[in-house]
Amino acid sequence: MTKKNPINIVQITDTHLYGTPEGTLLKMNTKHSLDRVIEVMSSNEKNIDLILATGDIAQDASQTAYERFISRISELNIPFHWIPGNHDDVTTMQQVAAGTNISQKVVSIKNWRFILLDSSIRGQVHGRIAPSELEFLEASLKDMQNADDIDHCIVCLHHNPVPGTAGWMRDIGLENGPQFFETIGNYPKVKSVIYAHIHQELDFQHKGVRCFCSPSTCIQFKPNVTGFELDRLNPGYRSFSLYKDGRIDTKVVRVTGETFDVDFSSAGY
Repeated sequence: MTKKNPINIVQITDTHLYGTPEGTLLKMNTKHSLDRVIEVMSSNEKNIDLILATGDIAQDASQTAYERFISRISELNIPFHWIPGNHDDVTTMQQVAAGTNISQKVVSIKNWRFILLDSSIRGQVHGRIAPSELEFLEASLKDMQNADDIDHCIVCLHHNPVPGTAGWMRDIGLENGPQFFETIGNYPKVKSVIYAHIHQELDFQHKGVRCFCSPSTCIQFKPNVTGFELDRLNPGYRSFSLYKDGRIDTKVVRVTGETFDVDFSSAGY
């Protein structure tokens, strides 16, 4: 792995698929928007090593929606893993993924390791890393820190571990975000946190860790507003280039040349 040969990762998130291909979220057909994002990704990205799907795979938590997602991503012949979001049903996801490694929670590629967390609470919009999941995180971080062949780590979860960028997001994030950052802060190999949930593009430092949030493959939430409001940006994905020395290059790519049907007057979803 040289400077010209990084690990190439793509994050797609908040696909909000339905059991029927006609399903729409605030008028946007989520199957169509995912298809368009995948088309753009396939045209723009080469030699993808891993796709990370960071939650809210389904809007209706139906078995058919998860099967539809797996079928669509599998067409790319690229390894992928998923984690649940607040709209997902963990049990159904596990049943659909049975016999595969899609729900695998620790993934290593060369000298990078990815730890994938479940931050969902059944029936709730906000998230929390449960005590058992914190134990898993701590054990995984200790193992990673002691692994001679692993130099860098990225932790992935669905819920925003820092406050959202709009007033209405105040109570929908990760309840124990400070505890989460205190835990990962003890392990210097952790280079980044990747999350989703708030349907927008962010890249910032928090507690010495670089944090990324990525746009949804469907509707986008407008930042810096008080009440719920949709942004007029198109669906997209985020790509990462991860280098041996720990450097991270990243970009967000959105669908262009298409106007999606969206209910911009909605006060919530």
